Amino acid sequence: MKYRIALALTLLSLSAATQAASLCQEKENEIQREISYAEKHNNQRRVDGLNKALHEVRTNCSDSKLRADHERKIAGQKEEITERRQDLAEAKEKGDADKISKREHKLKEAESELKALEARDY
Repeated sequence: MKYRIALALTLLSLSAATQAASLCQEKENEIQREISYAEKHNNQRRVDGLNKALHEVRTNCSDSKLRADHERKIAGQKEEITERRQDLAEAKEKGDADKISKREHKLKEAESELKALEARDY
C-alpha cells in the first residue's frame, strides 16, 4: 500500500513538473507547431517569419520577462476596460440607444479578453 502511494505521488509530481516546463520552452513548442502547420500549407513567408521568432525566443527568452510582459498586457486590458466604462457612461448620459448598445458590446469584449488573459498560467 505504501509503495502504491509513493508511486502515485512520484507520478503526480513528474506530471506536474512536465506541465510546469519553462514558459520559454512552451513558447518555443508553440512556434515549432506553427512552423509545421505553415510548412504543411506551403506558406514559406510564414515559415521564415516563425523561424526568425524561434531564433529570438531561443536567444532572448526568459520566464521572468514573459511573466512581466503578461502582467503588462493585463494592466493594459484593465485600462481599456476603464475607458470602455467611461465611454458607456457618456453614451448613457446622452441617451443614444445605438451608442449604448455598441459601448456595452465593446465593454463585454474587453472584459472577456481580460478573463482570457488572466486564465493563462503566466
